[in-house]
Amino acid sequence: MDWSMGLLGFASGLLISVATTPVGVSGAVFLLPVQVSVLGVPSPAVTPTNLLYNVVAGPGALLRYWRAGRLGGPLTRLLIAGTLPGVVLGALIRVFAVPGPRVFRLLVAALLLPLGLWLGLRTVRPVPAGDPRPPSPRATRTLALLVGVVGGIYGIGGGSLLGPILVGRGTPVAAVAPAALAATFVTSIVGAATYALLALITTGDVAPDWLLGLSCGAGGLLGGYLGAHLQPRLPETVLRLLLAALATGVGSLYAAQVLG
Repeated sequence: MDWSMGLLGFASGLLISVATTPVGVSGAVFLLPVQVSVLGVPSPAVTPTNLLYNVVAGPGALLRYWRAGRLGGPLTRLLIAGTLPGVVLGALIRVFAVPGPRVFRLLVAALLLPLGLWLGLRTVRPVPAGDPRPPSPRATRTLALLVGVVGGIYGIGGGSLLGPILVGRGTPVAAVAPAALAATFVTSIVGAATYALLALITTGDVAPDWLLGLSCGAGGLLGGYLGAHLQPRLPETVLRLLLAALATGVGSLYAAQVLG
């Protein structure tokens, strides 16, 4: 990797994380197509490289949320309990079953596009008070497990999937954002370590691109801190609409790639 690729990775991580951190999304789902199409990271190495980005980028936002006294709590524990085993299972599936990128794009489009539209509609046309109710702890843990598997296969943080569902079901963005980012950080450490171990016993491009992952993550570290600083200054409605726009945008992007 030359210095221009490293600079591009840093700038990409910075810009993406500033926009996504306020709603609990690490930005890895946006960074993935940049790494594949622009930076030329081979498969499956792109997955642990994206997880490495989450590991390096995460502390910036988490530090800000910790200083504000908003890190931790039952939602964080539920999400981590589900995503941790999921990311290990996802890594094993990615290395030994090797789902293609088309399947991933179709999955993301099918999930995020309707979720984004639904969340946007719920925001501009609120339902009666008291409805909907946040999902139960068991449902939250099950959702986190499924998201962990997807994150382990494709290297996305999971906040892009967890956020719209939890917020759409009535959980405030201010509670979802730090919990989703904490779960993303912890599971990305485990996921990246799993890929590094699998690289020792398998052939092919399994290990992360360490320099690129660190470059993107350094940008995300700064951008995440700035994004978390902005979050309390944005109204809940703005945050919900931002999350809806991000989900709809990512879903539309991958749908266009599948159909193109």
